[in-house]
Amino acid sequence: MVKFTSWFKDRQIQSSESDKEKQSPQPNYQDENTESTQNKKLQSPLANLRKTLNEVISKLPGGHKPIYRRYWFWAGLGVSGGIIAASYGVAAIDRSLPDKTELNAVVREQTLTIKAADGTILQQQGEATREQLTLEEIPDKFQKAFIASEDRRFTQHNGVDAQGIARAILNNLRSQNVVEGGSTITQQLARILFLKQERTVWRKLKEARLAQKMEAELTKDAILERYLNLVYLGSGAYGVADAAWVYYSKPVSKLTLGEMATIAALPPAPNNFSPIVNRTAAQQRRNIVLQRMREEGFITAAELQAATAEPINLKASAPRRWQVESPYFISYVQKEIPKYVSPEVLKAGGLTVETSLDLKWQEAAEKAVAKTLRNQGRWENFKQAALVSIDPRNGEIKAMVGGKDFNKNQFNRVTQARRQPGSTFKGFVYATAIAAGFNPTDGYLDSPLIIDGYEPKNYDEGFRGWISMKDALTKSINIVAVRVMMKVGFEPTIRMAHKMGIKSELKPMYSLALGSSEVNLLELTSAYGTFATKGLHVEPNGIKRILDRKGKVIWSPNFKPERALDADSAAIMTWMLRNVVEEGTGRAAQIGRPVAGKTGTTDDARDLWFIGYIPQVVTGVWLGNDNNKPTWGSSGSAAYTWHEFMEQVVNKIPVEKFPAIPKLAGRKGTIKAQAVKARRIVNRSAASYDNDEDNSRRSYRRDRSVDSDDNSQERTYRRRRYRRRYYQEEQQPQEYTYRRSRRYDRQDEEETGSSRRRYRRRYRVEQSESNESGLQRRYRRDDSDSSPRIRRRYTPDTGNSSESTPKRSWRERLRPTTPPDSEIVP
Repeated sequence: MVKFTSWFKDRQIQSSESDKEKQSPQPNYQDENTESTQNKKLQSPLANLRKTLNEVISKLPGGHKPIYRRYWFWAGLGVSGGIIAASYGVAAIDRSLPDKTELNAVVREQTLTIKAADGTILQQQGEATREQLTLEEIPDKFQKAFIASEDRRFTQHNGVDAQGIARAILNNLRSQNVVEGGSTITQQLARILFLKQERTVWRKLKEARLAQKMEAELTKDAILERYLNLVYLGSGAYGVADAAWVYYSKPVSKLTLGEMATIAALPPAPNNFSPIVNRTAAQQRRNIVLQRMREEGFITAAELQAATAEPINLKASAPRRWQVESPYFISYVQKEIPKYVSPEVLKAGGLTVETSLDLKWQEAAEKAVAKTLRNQGRWENFKQAALVSIDPRNGEIKAMVGGKDFNKNQFNRVTQARRQPGSTFKGFVYATAIAAGFNPTDGYLDSPLIIDGYEPKNYDEGFRGWISMKDALTKSINIVAVRVMMKVGFEPTIRMAHKMGIKSELKPMYSLALGSSEVNLLELTSAYGTFATKGLHVEPNGIKRILDRKGKVIWSPNFKPERALDADSAAIMTWMLRNVVEEGTGRAAQIGRPVAGKTGTTDDARDLWFIGYIPQVVTGVWLGNDNNKPTWGSSGSAAYTWHEFMEQVVNKIPVEKFPAIPKLAGRKGTIKAQAVKARRIVNRSAASYDNDEDNSRRSYRRDRSVDSDDNSQERTYRRRRYRRRYYQEEQQPQEYTYRRSRRYDRQDEEETGSSRRRYRRRYRVEQSESNESGLQRRYRRDDSDSSPRIRRRYTPDTGNSSESTPKRSWRERLRPTTPPDSEIVP
């Protein structure tokens, strides 16, 4: 029963399966045949390849062994691994090499070259070549001497010469010494420009790879030219031109064949083979080079014999790259470079800085300064001077002298010394007034003035009553300048000065009109250049371009002119400043063409200034002492120095006229005045205008004021002689005998009798006025454009004015004789 049941179940299952088969569609035997055919086609190439590979492997040695136990497997693995490692090493070397664009470098790293406007090298720092030559300027035999000495197959290899390396190894083994190197000229150039001098395998690999890259980028002539200009040749010489000067004091074109071979023999060991150090070794190396030139067919046998017999005649000179021209200007440029170049580029070096310095102008400036210090400086007691000349149209500095001797004192008095400008600052005060619409013919009262306790005084203690603004500038009247600034205001004056180029801080005080705030010569000169360019100001600059070691310009100036003063106001100011030179304090600056400028003198003549200009050039001069001691001179000496310089440089500059004077009446200002509101103003009348007896004193003062800064020749000569005598007394007190003193007194009585009588009359008049008014006068100095002078200050009477005597100034104490008390009328 059990078996029957199981049979029945199986039967039932089989029937159900048969039913499913009947229901399912009939298979497409045609499609199955097509797919199998395609699979066979795809599998047949792979199967054939596998079959072929198995047959090849079976025929190899050790076919019965597993593949990892066969020696050829390991050999192939080693070769392929070596190829991969070599490829990786080359890639690593390439990554460490300079970029393709840097292969055109023409100077070494860590160098700085500063050039003048005409391309003359002013200074070099680092391993720089003083004189770069083109390949055409280098004699052909000189080139062939280096090729024979360093790289015989230079024109045949691609940067690395395997044959040359093998030859060098063989020759060195034969001689048991290093007599020949394996590096090509291209490899040496790569090392000079981009690599360090360490002796490692890695450096040699980099050198070889870099040489191949350079050969692909540069021509053979370009490579040879760079090499001959950069290779170190001993005794501080870089390049063949420097070597020709260092060893023979001549250009390369005048070298003999023997001298060329001597220089060409130096690269392997410049210090050992230098003819200055070891003449015998130098001669032996020279003969080896000559022999190689003969072997290569570069010279004939006769030339070889003659050059070999030639003795080594040296005429050594110091490397030109050690020479420094215009050191004060160079120090200025070196401080300016970091403003335009990033620290990274500056650290990498290889820079060439092209400047605006004109060497002919610089020479004229140095001569003018030296002449003034030698002549006027000796008797007027100033030891230092500074001069700067600028093209106001573009701000380029053409000449700069920062002192007497750079070797003794590197302090640049053009850019670093901050001094009170004295009356030269009046130019900004009057320019502000003109720009505010003031008329230069307007009158201002020149009379005693006290403003909030400040009492300005004129250079001669005199007063002129009503005087025009133009005449006040011409005669450098201090009181009028203060009155004008009071009407214009502190802030407009300061803004005007800053817009015109003054960078220093200017303090709003009454003495600002007389130049109490300190400035430097460069900014003051640049500011006056604004007048020359019709009110446009350009920042002073001394750098025209900065180039990297590839010769690519990385910086050039982009200083655009900015309007600081309207053109009409600038023309009026030029007209007023021309009158200063033609009729006023700056007459010593006349050079036979239109000139405008202003003198300036500070307290006790400590600073002597003159800033003058023509339409194309503005030049500033300062004279004085570093320790701020008083001088015995006047600003006329500064104007004379300006004249001496400009007279030399304007010869090739065409004469240009200054702008015409615009209509003065009805002018409208371009700026707004902001009058100063003083707390207390005291105006006093000058007694000399109300007293007939004082007319003589007034005429005397007028006579003195004619020459202003220059003074009269008689008074200047007398003052210098008195001071010279005082200086001799201080230096040689024991030798100054009574007889010599009596002789000087007698000469003074004969030569200055009339002057002394005027002095006595003036003294009696002032003493009598003091008694009548109940005041006593105290003498002191003030800022102005004149030599030492007397200044009065009014103080309350102490009750014994008749018995007191005025305090004498140092100038009066140095006079040979003084009026005795009996001659003074109380």
